[in-house]
Amino acid sequence: MSALVCVARIGAAHGVRGAVKLWTFTEDPFAVRRYGPLLAKDGKRQFEVATAREAKDHLVATFKGVTTRDEAERLNGIELYVPRDKLPATDDDEYYHTDLIGLDAVTTDGDALGRVLAIHNFGAGDIIEIAPLKGATMLLPFSNAVVPEVDVAGGRVVIALPQEIEGEDRDEASSASRPGESRDP
Repeated sequence: MSALVCVARIGAAHGVRGAVKLWTFTEDPFAVRRYGPLLAKDGKRQFEVATAREAKDHLVATFKGVTTRDEAERLNGIELYVPRDKLPATDDDEYYHTDLIGLDAVTTDGDALGRVLAIHNFGAGDIIEIAPLKGATMLLPFSNAVVPEVDVAGGRVVIALPQEIEGEDRDEASSASRPGESRDP
């Protein structure tokens, strides 16, 4: 079986007939119905969506065999996965997070930088998290300017480190006054 990709997370029970809130991580929220049985992370439990309807920011769904609120409440928090090979192919410059995690990160000069830990989105666009060879992890915008090359087959991403460091660009940071020195305003 190919690697598993998380496509949804079951939330709280909804109503008394076994429905749950279902947060999907797919472009089309209803795609989770087309992938066949969804798997728990361990791959041992299967869930098949019986019904689904759109709600404000999630789906309200029922699963085959889940008919009571008590059964639905026990599912809260379960992440649902499908084998990677069941997902559609991606377009150029589109990637599944699972394909990026673990890739080597190198600078534009080819120097080793670290490894891709995760891709996040806190609401303002994707962020790539890099675990450097030493030091704290780096959070960088996952944009063409910062990540000009992704080579999944070659196992690496190229990172063009931004010129800005904590609100100052590198030239300003290097010319900043040292303690005991003064700068003209």
